Order: sequence, then structure tokens, then C-alpha cells
Amino acid sequence: MTSDGKVWFVGAGPGAADLLTLRAARVIAEADIVIWAASLVHVDVLDHARPGAEIVDSSQLPIEGVLPIYQRAAEQGLTVARIHSGDPALWGAVQEQLDVCRALDLAVEIVPGVSSFTAVAAIVGRELTVPEVAQSVILTRLEGGKTPMPPGERVRDFARHGTTMALFLSAARSGQVQAELLAGGYPADTPAVVAYQATWPDELVVRCTVGTLEATVKQHKLWKHTLFLVGPALAAEGTRSHLYHPGHFHTFRRAEPAARAELRRQARTGGTGTQ
Repeated sequence: MTSDGKVWFVGAGPGAADLLTLRAARVIAEADIVIWAASLVHVDVLDHARPGAEIVDSSQLPIEGVLPIYQRAAEQGLTVARIHSGDPALWGAVQEQLDVCRALDLAVEIVPGVSSFTAVAAIVGRELTVPEVAQSVILTRLEGGKTPMPPGERVRDFARHGTTMALFLSAARSGQVQAELLAGGYPADTPAVVAYQATWPDELVVRCTVGTLEATVKQHKLWKHTLFLVGPALAAEGTRSHLYHPGHFHTFRRAEPAARAELRRQARTGGTGTQ
């Protein structure tokens, strides 16, 4: 028999409570039980919880400690909001919880959240995909930590692409990160950003280069809650996208003939400056 209970896995975003989506805020407000990790999620998100809701701090609990709550939700038809930092799709340990909930016949639904890598890009005022500079973003972490990495997913291998990279969960080994980025082919003067607790009240966001990344991290004594952005797009100027060019057309806009001809000429000569 299917339970009337439900578990929502809610992306809390990078930290600031007003970066929750409208759906996330609504789900938290309607939940009978709100589970959050004080070590990862800012306490302000609990302002959305209704009076009388049961609040559970999971920061010291393994999944076995949360399981009884899911079992109670299944038996009593309760709604649970399980709050995850950032977006649950990235390093959220959500899949194993989904399996548990489905085994209990609990309905589950995921609410996406703002990822810290996009929050950091917004803070430094940069687009991560710049025409003719970088059209891909690699999201990864340094290999060799507590969680094994699949074969072929080494930072130096990804670095060979030379595009924008966001490195999560790697600040405690900043020297190894820097060495791998350089070994993969990023020049030492490649722009980088070191961001600690982005959007939290005590955030620290520092610009540096790949060659000074380790020194920057150690200067500020960072080892957790820190994200790295790396790549030439972080300093690129003078390029132009296709989207707003007068020579570009789409369903809602016609191209200007002269501008369209110029775009075609640039395409033939290999200097489009567009995307």
C-alpha cells in the first residue's frame, strides 16, 4: 500500500535565504518536518518553516539516523522537507535517500536550487561561457579524497580542455589542485576565483590566478566551504554573442540585411566573435 507521506528534497542554494526558489520556500513552509544540516545550510532558511513544524538538524546524523523520520512520515502520512545545500543534483547524496524513500513507498520530489558556482559567477560579475573563449563549464572535484573518483575523471585531464572549470570540495588540498591545473595545461596567469561561503554574511571572494591559488587559500586559512572558478572567461573582454547581434534572426526578430551579411563574412574568415 502506498503511503500518503511525501519527502521533498529541497535545494537551499548557496546560503542566502532569499536565494531559495519560490517553490522551495513554499515546500518548507508546508512541511510537517524540516530536516537541515547546520554544517552546510544557513539557519536563515528555517525562517520559512511554519510555527509548530518539527526541525531536525542532520549534521551529526548518518542516513541511518534520518531513516526513522522517513519511516514515521510513511506511517503517519507526513510531509518532510529535506534541505540540501546548493542544488541536490550536485554532490547532494540524494540518490541513496531516494532509494530509501521509494522502498518505504513514500512519494518523492526534488526542488532544484541555485548552485554555488553560479552564485560565485554572479558575485564577481562574470559570464562563464564567453564567445571564442569558453563555451563549456566543467564541474568537478579533486581526485584522491574520501569519495573515490571514476577512472578518467582527473583534474589534469579536464584542465587540458582549457575552458571554465568549477572545483568543489577541494580547498583542503589547494596545493594539489594548483599542481594538477598547471600539469593539465592552464598557464600560471590563468584567472581564478577563490570563494568561501558565497552569499553567506561572512563570505570571502578573492580573485587570483592559477599560479597563486594555493598561496591565496593558505593566506586566508581556507579548507572547507570553498569553491574555485578557473579559466580565461573570468577575464575575457571584447567578444560579442550572436544572440543580440543585429545580424542574428530568430522567431521573434528579423536580421538587419547589412549586419547579416557582415556575420556571414566573419564566419567565412573564421572571426565570428559570436555564439
